[in-house]
Amino acid sequence: MSMPLRPGDQDRLGRYELVGRLGSGGMGTVFLGLDPSERQVAIKVVRPEFANDAEFRARFRSEVNRARQVPSFSTAEVLDADPDHDPPYLVVEYVDGPSLAVVIRERGPLTGSALHSVAVGIATALTAIHGAGVIHRDLKPGNVLVAPGGIKVIDFGIARAFEATSRHTQTDQMVGTVAYMAPERFEPAHQAQVTPAADVFAWGAVVAYAASGRTPFDGDSAASTAMRILTQPPDLSGLPPSLRAPVELALAKDPRDRPTARELLDMLLGGNAPTVPSRAVEPRLSADAGPARPPVAAGLASVPASPPAGPAGPSFAGPAGPSAGPAGPRRRGSAGRIAAVTVVVAVVLAGVGFGLRDRLTGGSPAAPPASGAPVAGAGSPAPQRSARPLADHAAILRGTHRTLIHIPEIDRDLALDTNSAEVEASDGTGAKSQFLLVPYGVDYVIKSLRGGPGGQACLGVRIVPDGGSSVVPTECAQTKATLFTLVPTRRKDEKRRPTYYLRNEAYGFVQWSTERKALFVEEIGDAPPLTSFSFVDRGLA
Repeated sequence: MSMPLRPGDQDRLGRYELVGRLGSGGMGTVFLGLDPSERQVAIKVVRPEFANDAEFRARFRSEVNRARQVPSFSTAEVLDADPDHDPPYLVVEYVDGPSLAVVIRERGPLTGSALHSVAVGIATALTAIHGAGVIHRDLKPGNVLVAPGGIKVIDFGIARAFEATSRHTQTDQMVGTVAYMAPERFEPAHQAQVTPAADVFAWGAVVAYAASGRTPFDGDSAASTAMRILTQPPDLSGLPPSLRAPVELALAKDPRDRPTARELLDMLLGGNAPTVPSRAVEPRLSADAGPARPPVAAGLASVPASPPAGPAGPSFAGPAGPSAGPAGPRRRGSAGRIAAVTVVVAVVLAGVGFGLRDRLTGGSPAAPPASGAPVAGAGSPAPQRSARPLADHAAILRGTHRTLIHIPEIDRDLALDTNSAEVEASDGTGAKSQFLLVPYGVDYVIKSLRGGPGGQACLGVRIVPDGGSSVVPTECAQTKATLFTLVPTRRKDEKRRPTYYLRNEAYGFVQWSTERKALFVEEIGDAPPLTSFSFVDRGLA
């Protein structure tokens, strides 16, 4: 429901008529507007102190362009923007429905199918947002609208333009809402990179809030809440069993232990949530060791915060090349000193101190304990079942671990010899058989760690007119010929590793020809692919 315009408010902005106010916050004011066809739209007008900053305008323009690539299912579609207007503004689809925060405040916690629909709707939105290479950064109940047609997530990605403008987001402040911030977001800006895993953490906190009416790390102040996020297990009372496991994984302290948005969606729709310890996701931090890491579901990788840069090859045109996927920040220990530390949190608008995590935890990095080892001071040993196989698989899919690419049907591994014109199958020995899966949105560029005839090489599809296709080494540029999607087969290989079909969106599925003893690519219609692939961990890249 909109409010009347106030004295001094403009009644027109560009080609839009302003007819009411929808709300306001630290970034600006949101107006209800009408476009030239009299369709209702929501218009976010930026605050004057941001509007006068050239750095902000450039970032705002970039983030709007990225946000416009997000599919509009479960999100409010970005319709228009004018970063050069005074003041700058953003136009999005008007969603006629209350926010999740209003629904919970007025009607109480959700249960049953209503709660599950919210969880699925937000996970669907994050899958679309991350698939476009965008990170929301400020997911909270106020940014989730409950519309007649389903859940709509708003304000995705734009927070980065505000957060990254250092003149207004000062050293000790950041954009966000404390109760929904992932632990890594309390790192100093130069030590922590915000990744899609932070949105997944926020998803867990929002779903827990929807089920109980309170946040899972609820404290009596911003500092208390932040401390609980860093050191305490979440309070998940109110969650039904069907949602408890996905939310536990989403709220893992270490971003590397969280599933991706697509994995969350698979869990929610397929009921295939992985086994997790029955106790909270993370025990308390001890004085000498970080918390034990639970297993994480295998699936597609996290989206980099921005498209990787690289050269464009002569035969494979594309704007950018791959880069290693972001690794989550390392944990910090020394929680035994927390009680002796005075915590000061500056909360301005919706911001909190960048340096809070250091002040809470003492500041020195501490590696996580070995799988199955007891956590000092936690009061009970960690689960004895090792989580390493799934954790290693997730690391491969995030681009932080080297891998062999195994073909179970022929028990061979892909190889790229420096003297070879095509990708071959081999016994898996040597650097020629080691690759890196570099995430790019929901796709991958597959980089050889041996290199090709011209030096650095990635896998690409070569189409020969009237002569079929092959998989060849090419320059590491992100193009339609070098982007591959992993399609889960729901089967395991001989070592119980997940298997995937390898698909190129432009040309089809990658398959092995026993006659040619070579890989080829083709569209296969409704027929199942003949060849699957699994990944064997070979350690840090």
